[in-house]
Amino acid sequence: MSNPLFKKKPMDMLLREAADTGEHTLKRTLGPLSLTALGVGAVIGAGIFVMTGLGATYAGPALTLSFIVSGFGCVLAGLCYAEFAAMIPLAGSAYTYAYAALGELLAWIIGWDLTLEYAMGASTVSSGWSNHFVELLQIFHLKMPLWLAYDHWTALATAENIIARAQVHAADPSLGVTSKLFVERVAQVLAVPSPDLLRQAHDLVGAPQIFGFDFGFNLPAFVIALIITAVLVVGIKESANFNATIVVIKVGVVLFVIILGLKYVDSANIGHSWAEFAPMGVGGIWKAAAYIFFAYIGFDAVSTTAQEAKNPQRDLPIGIIASLVACTILYILVAFVLTGMVPWKSINIEAPLAVAFLDHGLRTASTVITAGALAGLTSVMLVMLLGQTRVLYSMANDGLLPRKFFAAIHPKFRTPYKTTILVGLLAAIVGSITPIDQLGKMVNIGTLLAFVIVCMAVIVLRRTNPNQPRPFRTPLVPLIPALGVAINVYMMVNLGWVNWARLVIWLVIGLIVYFAYSRHHSRVQQIDRNSM
Repeated sequence: MSNPLFKKKPMDMLLREAADTGEHTLKRTLGPLSLTALGVGAVIGAGIFVMTGLGATYAGPALTLSFIVSGFGCVLAGLCYAEFAAMIPLAGSAYTYAYAALGELLAWIIGWDLTLEYAMGASTVSSGWSNHFVELLQIFHLKMPLWLAYDHWTALATAENIIARAQVHAADPSLGVTSKLFVERVAQVLAVPSPDLLRQAHDLVGAPQIFGFDFGFNLPAFVIALIITAVLVVGIKESANFNATIVVIKVGVVLFVIILGLKYVDSANIGHSWAEFAPMGVGGIWKAAAYIFFAYIGFDAVSTTAQEAKNPQRDLPIGIIASLVACTILYILVAFVLTGMVPWKSINIEAPLAVAFLDHGLRTASTVITAGALAGLTSVMLVMLLGQTRVLYSMANDGLLPRKFFAAIHPKFRTPYKTTILVGLLAAIVGSITPIDQLGKMVNIGTLLAFVIVCMAVIVLRRTNPNQPRPFRTPLVPLIPALGVAINVYMMVNLGWVNWARLVIWLVIGLIVYFAYSRHHSRVQQIDRNSM
């Protein structure tokens, strides 16, 4: 008798579920253009508008090579995703594929891991959206209190920068400070004997205290996550149309960045030698690739909508591969423009592109980029939350989560509305109280693990079920998936031990849930027990 923990979900059972179109299932309304737009909507966002700044701190002008490395790893995984998505057209993405190829325990692990990818990804993007919203307000000379514009730690760090800049302005009023009262207030703060900079920052921003602790709450991040949640509850077709509109806007903005930015590229910023081009060497390029990998997260979310595609066997591979290739090309061009416009040490972390154009006096262009970033990040949040709810829906249908809640379908909208509301609320809360850099690192390692497992699953299923019809076949198996495993594992290694510790803790919590609840309610195991 085989170990029930590694019991695989039968292929005929998967295909019966895929063919079910009853009123308690998801509604099939998406075509190839909608699926490609979902992929582009998920991919182009935080990567271009936020994470490029973080990547440049490691790779310098060689950021373009980092995007190529990350993109190559994603293309290898994307080919594997395409084979599974066409073969098993069900919601659930890597979770469903692992269930068919590797068994229930590994499927649970990857499903739990995808929660780290999608929910934390949506939180990361909501925080990035907030940064650009605050930037847009400042362009129009509107300001929010720091304790309502950022989480606690980011608010304090921002206040430190304000104090430093204000100190310079106080010494030289011609540098642009318009508020004499503000300069005097900063001067008073700086004059305090043996000053504690964090306490000064707290005094400056006027943050309230709760139970003796400074309060910082990213209100824009919280609100936008709830708005996206409401859109997703209304329906998949409405969500896809909303996403497609935003995709047109943000691709136009990205092309605007590339075309205009090329005029301001300075070869001196890119460097005239390898040491200048890659200041931290090959290691810096790989480290940047591991962090900016977040830029590519989302193309796999196309596979989570398999149960809502009209012709999934044909359209899902198109959506996955087309969106990934298009976004990779745009990313490489944007990275070249950014590192050519600004010395890599001076690239802004929070809003790199908008600030780069602002530094060249292109205020109108900066405004357009900031508005485009808001649109781009909005669609990323939508697809991230969409992917998360569909994975949980699949897990609940398999009995691994409470079905009455996580698989509940709205009678009118035909969406998993309870799960959507829960995930949206959690993403809103986490995004409003956690620094964006920490969120991004957690998301990366979870996604890389998902990619590794999908690549492994292709190899396994080719051997265990070679005759299963495959409308799309990953080329050069096992070479392509094996390279995918190697490159994505190496990027995981470059994320450092802290992120591995977070991943292990998260997976341990998941295993506790599995052994306490899921294995006792598993439909596959119940069928197996009843057949004995």
